[in-house]
Parts: sequence; structure tokens; C-alpha cells
Amino acid sequence: MGHRGQRSFRHGIHPPEHKDETKGLAIRQFPFAPVLVVPLSQHIGKPAVPVVREGQEVVRGQRIARADGFMSVSMHAPASGRVRRIGLVPGARGQMVPGIYIEPFPGSTQEVMEGRPCRVDEAEPAEILAAIQDAGIVGLGGAAFPTHVKLSVPEGKRIDTVVINGVECEPWLTTDHRVMLEQHDDIFMGLRYLLRLTGAERAIIGVEANKLDAVEHLRARLPGDLPVSVEVLAVKYPQGAEKMLITALLGREVPSGGLPLDVGVVVINVATTAEIGRLLPHGAGIQERVITITGPAIRDRGNYRIPIGTPLRFLLDTVGLRPDVSRVFLGGPMMGTAVASLDVPITKGTSGVTAFTVAETGPITSAPEYPCIRCGYCLDACPLFLNPAELGLLARNGAYERMAEERHLMDCFECGSCTYVCPAHIPLVQRFRVAKLAVRRIAADRKARGGEA
Repeated sequence: MGHRGQRSFRHGIHPPEHKDETKGLAIRQFPFAPVLVVPLSQHIGKPAVPVVREGQEVVRGQRIARADGFMSVSMHAPASGRVRRIGLVPGARGQMVPGIYIEPFPGSTQEVMEGRPCRVDEAEPAEILAAIQDAGIVGLGGAAFPTHVKLSVPEGKRIDTVVINGVECEPWLTTDHRVMLEQHDDIFMGLRYLLRLTGAERAIIGVEANKLDAVEHLRARLPGDLPVSVEVLAVKYPQGAEKMLITALLGREVPSGGLPLDVGVVVINVATTAEIGRLLPHGAGIQERVITITGPAIRDRGNYRIPIGTPLRFLLDTVGLRPDVSRVFLGGPMMGTAVASLDVPITKGTSGVTAFTVAETGPITSAPEYPCIRCGYCLDACPLFLNPAELGLLARNGAYERMAEERHLMDCFECGSCTYVCPAHIPLVQRFRVAKLAVRRIAADRKARGGEA
């Protein structure tokens, strides 16, 4: 248990929250950029396949790319307009990826195209799964994992509890907070689909104690026929990580290398749940999402409903950027990605845009790195009880396979707590990302060679 009896997990950190700047600001609709850039891969898995051609007119919400197999989702037009080009678009990590350029019609009413509704009281679980995939829904908390894949319960597994993640422990971000305050009907409708689909007996909405207004708001509006409760969790980072949340709410521990399914639980982000409830009754596809635009370098901070594919440069020009801007993150400062270019678009996985000035980050040159002094701060911070100091040393020496086989590297979900507390400024989480990539490449090479050692 956490502070004053509130539910929590062991270890973790308390970075400054910085949520007061935007948590009281209602969601506003963002204008359409002159050109929207829609990557065909905004999710973990295979990119979608275009079903439109260059020069074609499209309607907002219309499917413009179909899922390529099970581990993929559809893409939809974020605006009514014309397909300008199908080609390569800039990705968040500096690479070019396939995508579709759409030029919105300036005079359009931009009504969303309705499709075939999926009725919660009539649909079979398989129909709900297909509707979620067709709607292009992925985890909106940042992971962008296809939601229908997560909700596909394998033979022999049984889900007894659906956990709705309303924790939002990432500093600066307040989108989930606003969604809970403004879209409670969508959340409860989404929950009906989730309970019918999984066959779970109950649902729990977990919310951190810094959002008590959202807790009271949801509790006051809980439908009498829904087996759902709203639980308050201690304010601690990374309380919103799936494993931490399951431990805090249910006292169950997901095994190393395992999934929430292994302990009878499925965890879905609260904004993802709201999108399920908002889109499925209308057979519509996801064409926009709520994100927080914040940070000391932003002039007009707030929570905005933004068309997918809005270029970051247009977004920052619209809200205003201070001239001494130093770094811009997609997401928050703990788990977000510092962008290499302002030409990247907003995607389904973008939960926020956080911009900092030189005053907070210093010049772009990073702080000097010192040798590890064995202080143990990273061990006390790691929520998974890993040994980040030892992992960091192994990473530095390129012992990637040993990190995975002996020291549970792949259990790390890159929360960044170890890097945050390290007095030697060792970029631990960045090294772990590189190590994981190397381990996956080694495994892929082995598979390609027919599994030889």
C-alpha cells in the first residue's frame, strides 16, 4: 500500500508533476493543417495497405488503408479532402516511413463518415474484435499496441478483471484527466464493449490521487448495471505501467516474461476505452485524438483534439513557441521521444507534445557522464527490482545476450526511473533500448539461419 493507505507498488520515483498548467483547461478542437501526413504504421505490427489512389477525394473518417493481417489496423482520413501523394513521410525517430498526404478541403463541413454500427447488446465477441480493428484503435497511452490483439484471449486463458488505466503518471500530461472529466459516457460505453468481449466479471478504473475531481466525477455517474468501481492510487511514477497497476489494484504479480492475461487481467488505457465507446456505435474510424501541448517553451498550453497527421511544425506555429526552445518531446519527458525534426506528424500514439527551453535542459550538448559510484539509487528506483547499474555496465561492454538471458533485460519497460535518479548522468534507459534492439536482431538472425546456435 502507498501513502496514507492508498494503493501503490514498491520502489518508483516522484518527479515534479507539472500538471497544474493544463489540468483545468477543457479540450479544444485544433484547426486542420494545410496538408495532413498520415503514416501507414502508427502501431506495433505491420503497416496498413493503402486502399486509395493519388488524386482521389476522401471523406473524414473514411478508410484509406486496410489492416495487413492480424497484427495491423486500418487507417482513416483525418479530414475530407484530396489524396495529394502516397509515398514516404518523416517518422518520429528520424527515419522515412510509408504514408499518405491529404490536403483538406478548406470549405468542407468536415463531418465524420458513419459506417456500420457495432451494437454492444447484439454483437458477438468476434464482431467486437473486428470492429475495433476496423476502427483503427490502438493503445492511446503511448504504446500504440493494436487493441484488438491485446483483447484476443487465447484458448485456455480466462479474464476475470478489466483494468482501465486512468493513472497518467507521466509528468506534464493531462489528456486522460480531461477525457475522464469530459467523456464519461464514452468511457462507460467502451467498458460495456470490453466486458462483453472479454467475459470479465468486473472492471476497475484506476486513477492517481492527483485527479480526485475525476474520481468523484466518474463515481457520481457510474451506471447502476455496470460492475465497475473507481479506485484511487498513490501518486508515484511509473504507477501507470501495466504490471505496477495490476500489483497495486489486485495484488497480483505478472510473471517475468509474462502478460496480464497470465493473471486473468487485461489493462486498457482510459482514452482508448473512450474511443471504443465513441466510435463503435457509429461504425466510425479513429481520425483524431486528445493530446496535451505543454511545457515552458509553449505559449498557448492546453488539451486539444487534434487530427491524426497534423505536422508538428504546424502544431507548434499554431500554439506559439518561445524562441529559446531547446527540446521538443512527443509524449512527456520521462517516456517520450525527443524529435529529430519538426516535420514529423502527430500519430495515434502521441499522447502529448512537451517543449522545453534552454533554462530547463541546458544547451543541446548533454551533461558529462561520470563513472558509476555504486550508490544503489537506481536499484531503489526500479519498479521491477532489476539491477540497472549492472545492466548498464553489461550494455557498455556489449554483453547484450547476457543482459537478456541472465539479468531480465526484456522485462524492462523503459520507464526511465533509473536514468532520472542517477547522479553520474549515465544514460541507462537509452543503453537498454539499444541493447534490446541488438537482442531482437540477434534473435531474428538466428531464426533466419534456421535456429542454429
